[in-house]
Amino acid sequence: MKFESKIFDRIRIKPDEVRIQREAHPPCEWGGCAEAGTHPAPKGRDREGEYYHFCIDHVRLYNKSYNYFSGMKDEAVADYQKDAQTGHRPTWTMGVNSHAGRRPSDPGDAPPRYDDRFFLFRRRARFSATAAEEEPKPEPRRKLKNLERRSLDVLNLAETASPADIKARFKELVKRHHPDANGGDRSAEGRLQEIIEAYNYLKTTGLC
Repeated sequence: MKFESKIFDRIRIKPDEVRIQREAHPPCEWGGCAEAGTHPAPKGRDREGEYYHFCIDHVRLYNKSYNYFSGMKDEAVADYQKDAQTGHRPTWTMGVNSHAGRRPSDPGDAPPRYDDRFFLFRRRARFSATAAEEEPKPEPRRKLKNLERRSLDVLNLAETASPADIKARFKELVKRHHPDANGGDRSAEGRLQEIIEAYNYLKTTGLC
């Protein structure tokens, strides 16, 4: 029986793991290393899908010094990180299909990408435009920041409060907590200062 055969290594109680690893994997590509390259490591930018093969010790050393953005300018790194937010997929500005629902015969218009021979979408677009002109909708308020919400809470106002509501409530609270309105009592000065700071912050954010 040949004790150096591959079959013998696999049927022994304690097989030679090192030899099996070397036979199953390419050699480690780290200079001077004779271990098996059991761990793939990426070769870097513009070589996606290509890997080095290192042993466990050398792949750790490689990973410590690996930098995907090495050699890139700061602007290029910022652009890459921005594109990564959408998975590097293309995005389009809202309203790119502004020609939807128009007939190809309309002067100056690009032909629609669908067959609207009965002008169903055209009628709907005209109706929507007419309704929008008759009933203008207020622009939705942007999402409030935490500090803006806290400032509105100081004034005892909801997040939907209008600029006029904020100004009216500020005047009301100042009159209520001012020392002159309380016979010279200054116990409410802390509350008054909090109200003034909240109002001034809301002014800087453009909410009033």
